[in-house]
Amino acid sequence: MLRKNQFLVSALQVILSKNVQDHGYLYIGYPVIATPEGAYPIDALWISRTNGVVIFNLVEGRDVAEYGETQDESANKLETKLRSHKSLMRGRDLIATPNVITYAPMLAGSPDVDETYPLCNDNNLKSALDRIVWRDAGAFESAVSVIQSISTIRRGKRNRGVLTETSRGAKLKAIEDSIANLDDMQGRAVIETVEGVQRIRGLAGSGKTIVLALKAAYLHAQFPDWKIAVTFNTRSLKDQFKRLINTFVLEQSGEEPIWENLRVINAWGGPGDSERSGVYYMFCQANGCEYLDLRSAKSYFPTGKEFDNVCERALQQTTNRSPIFDVVLIDEAQDFAPSFLRMCYESLTENKRLVYAYDELQSLNEKSLPSPEEIFGRDNDGTPRVRFVAEQKGQPKQDIILEKCYRNSRPLLATAHALGFGIYRSPDPTTKTGLIQMFDQSQLWMDVGYDVMDGALEDGQRVQLGRSDRTSPKFLENHSDINDLIQFYCFDNKDDQAEWLAQSIKNNLTEDELQHDDIIVINPDPLTTRKEVGKTRRRLWELEINSHLAGVDTSADVFFDASNKSVAFTGVFRAKGNEAGMVYIINADDCAYSFGSLARVRNQLFTCITRSKAWVRVLGVGAGMQTLIEEFSHVQAKSFTLDFTYPTAEQRKYLNIVNRDMTEEEKRSVKSQSKNIRRLNDDVEAGRIRLEDLPEREIERLRAMLLKGPTNGTA
Repeated sequence: MLRKNQFLVSALQVILSKNVQDHGYLYIGYPVIATPEGAYPIDALWISRTNGVVIFNLVEGRDVAEYGETQDESANKLETKLRSHKSLMRGRDLIATPNVITYAPMLAGSPDVDETYPLCNDNNLKSALDRIVWRDAGAFESAVSVIQSISTIRRGKRNRGVLTETSRGAKLKAIEDSIANLDDMQGRAVIETVEGVQRIRGLAGSGKTIVLALKAAYLHAQFPDWKIAVTFNTRSLKDQFKRLINTFVLEQSGEEPIWENLRVINAWGGPGDSERSGVYYMFCQANGCEYLDLRSAKSYFPTGKEFDNVCERALQQTTNRSPIFDVVLIDEAQDFAPSFLRMCYESLTENKRLVYAYDELQSLNEKSLPSPEEIFGRDNDGTPRVRFVAEQKGQPKQDIILEKCYRNSRPLLATAHALGFGIYRSPDPTTKTGLIQMFDQSQLWMDVGYDVMDGALEDGQRVQLGRSDRTSPKFLENHSDINDLIQFYCFDNKDDQAEWLAQSIKNNLTEDELQHDDIIVINPDPLTTRKEVGKTRRRLWELEINSHLAGVDTSADVFFDASNKSVAFTGVFRAKGNEAGMVYIINADDCAYSFGSLARVRNQLFTCITRSKAWVRVLGVGAGMQTLIEEFSHVQAKSFTLDFTYPTAEQRKYLNIVNRDMTEEEKRSVKSQSKNIRRLNDDVEAGRIRLEDLPEREIERLRAMLLKGPTNGTA
């Protein structure tokens, strides 16, 4: 554990849980307050609507000499912090004045409860708390926001100048202002760190990135000498991580982070300055194994598997590995191969503090992360090196699930899931289901915030799943008409699509009071993005609106270009981890069908939709777009719920086959045979070939296979 005395912490948590009925937050070793002498951590802090802000000074033994002075010191330091926030002041009076209790459970008997300087053990702690009554409970949310430092982080964003109360800009400001605090599970994820591996799972928009940033900053404020690394798959996240961490550390310690110890670094990296460094490069340097850049790796390994293989190669070349970091935090872990997670694990000191966060549905490679036992392997005796145990009271959680979504409204998220899973897709004649993919365990639907509204989550049973206010806050959808939140448009050609998009962006900037970095235009296929966005960007230039292709016209580490007031265009890979009020998805028809990789392109569409904080416009051309519109119409008709028959075990096997990865050779072979079949059909219909001229035995074989159904599906 990171805490000095876990016994004290556990004892305090148990007694509070037994004697306090009010909802509140208990922070351990937090907040960390900036003082002229350096960072000053509070032992424990309880905040609730009944008691207000209560500091606990924890005493391990029976020596309570001068405990009153210690109470004064902690109260004065925290009060100074709170007074700097206007939301907690009424004139010159602080409306969240901290109270202090010294908790010394080893003291015998029942110490007298001094109302000014309460000294408590288990026998009189409840009575001491009962005497503390907060008369300004209306400031609870503001006080929590200040304690968590969320208010400071949000203040770091540029102010909006809105003139019309009903404009999109005004609505977006209201949305941003409503996300004031971390929820219970987010708060636990930030504050609690285990000695070992910790996993954070959650939907897009559940706060994984901000939780990891705050966690890194919180650990750095407590342990400035620790070597901490934050890494990720999408390079444009680097600036976001640095901004969040810098703001938080400044708030806590009064100083900028020691960036030599707190590294926000790429996964691959290369030689050069610290900005170019990466986990893999540092691992090779520390352990004396050969480093391969991307160009070199391409000559050794298959396309798309380069990074997985260079990490595996480096692990195989080393045995007695040198520790590099005290903590590693990984965002977007679903897009990394297990070999990279193992490399991060092997780069750690003996306590192996590794935190990885991911969302299975944002995987852009059709692969799910294995279990921790599989990822990190086994010792020589067969014992798993990492094993998640059941949660124990008073202990930090190893496996945290963030079920609330604070970015996407209920209609957006339900639409993204419906299209991603193929909930309302036309059924396949063989499997009798249109489903493309499905969770391995039905319970995961509940874990990501859905409730069973009707039916049952059982094989072969109809089920209707929906999201409640508990997991999808109402303020995310109440700002606009529900039909304005997400809209689909089908165009006759790409020229019409580009013209409509350019005019819509112009309206956003000139009439809707949106700013340039409130808008993202995403092309789902990263390989065609440069070409596909050209028409719209040229039209915007004619309309005197700046735009940029993220990571091409800007540094790879930059996504939005606020300095030039420029609208961001991007492919789906670089869009990950970023968000905007208005998201335009172009060429969405590419995600309706895909040869051999339907799950992957549907996951791309899911990722695109979930970049939005408010509105989504899904654009496309032709029959594929009409298919998506038809699926969306079913989501609307079902009031943005998921109504389907849960697949049987046999159907789930087929889904896995349908969505398996095909080798390039297999794809070429199937394409070639498909052309042959099409030519044969054309020739028979045209009378150029007669059926009686074909080998009867082969026709019978083909007929038997068609009646039986496919043994290896294609998507």
